[in-house]
Amino acid sequence: MPSMDGGGVEKNIIIIANFLSKIVKKIYLITYDKKFNKFFDRKIKIINIKKKNDVNTSKYKKYFFCLVKLLNIIHKESNVSVFTFQANIYAIILCKIFGVKIVSRSNSSPEGWNKNFLKNLIFSIFFKLSNRIIVNSYAFKKQIDNKFNINSKMIYNPLNKKEIIDKSKFRCNEKIFLDKKTFKIICVARFTDQKDHITLLKAFKIVSSKINARLILVGFGNKESEIKKFINNHKLGKKVKIIKYTLNPYKYIAKSNILVLSSLYEGLPNVILEALTLKRYVISSDCPTGPKEILKNGKYGSLFKMKDYLKLSEIISDYYYHPNKYKKKIINGFESLNRFDFNINCKKYFFEIKKIMN
Repeated sequence: MPSMDGGGVEKNIIIIANFLSKIVKKIYLITYDKKFNKFFDRKIKIINIKKKNDVNTSKYKKYFFCLVKLLNIIHKESNVSVFTFQANIYAIILCKIFGVKIVSRSNSSPEGWNKNFLKNLIFSIFFKLSNRIIVNSYAFKKQIDNKFNINSKMIYNPLNKKEIIDKSKFRCNEKIFLDKKTFKIICVARFTDQKDHITLLKAFKIVSSKINARLILVGFGNKESEIKKFINNHKLGKKVKIIKYTLNPYKYIAKSNILVLSSLYEGLPNVILEALTLKRYVISSDCPTGPKEILKNGKYGSLFKMKDYLKLSEIISDYYYHPNKYKKKIINGFESLNRFDFNINCKKYFFEIKKIMN
């Protein structure tokens, strides 16, 4: 995984790699820099490329340098299988040239990253050459199978409920969470076009004009300046708090009233699973793919049409004024999480990898 920036994909590779390290004798992790190394099991041999003077290296340079390291391992080891979370097409081409078996994990709906004819053609050709394509929701599987004429394998993101609950109890020093009278809305998502924070901010502007509410945005990314500009232009500075992304957002989620996700596309958003684990009410855009599947078409939370900030503001306000009518959804949502069980889904990953190793 060449580029690790923080988010759901990073959480998944950490969980899956650490699980596999207990079963597989030798695992290499190839990633560009060291910032996530400490979260991986010591049995995993981590290969980093970044030098101290590297600044703003493009993702394609990261791909190139990591693929060179992959090629070195292919030449060095006698029996190699590759599991890739990023740069899938490049890794598939490299593995097919050198006769190496490969499992590729696709992380988000094609509607977000495949919008032109040439890309569609490239993915249609090379996805078929992978020994297995893994996706993380049934809606995602249907979409990608139809689009590229493949037969992918669906495995849900492994959810470690105990770890999330334990970490949610860590001390939280942010002042915004000390005021118990304030209604707190949280969004944990990278600051990118995909997550569409502007829709959430438009809805919050309406809501905060009527009720004593605060919005907490946990994340980072190239759209942070745009988000801050909206906040300043609409005089929301005293009502919106931006917190730098952390691998433990659970202590913030647990102290919030609701979690909102306003994405334009997803795969299977971990943050919804985490909020359900902590028994927080979830409001999400009905984007492809994942939210509707997790929330069972609104049975375990609320869904709104993408970019419909008016509807989002209505749902938030209704929850504020009538929280009791949503309690059953919260309980049912928590009880629905067995399908994402950590051990069950990690074992499914191992079985898929084992198949190509035999």
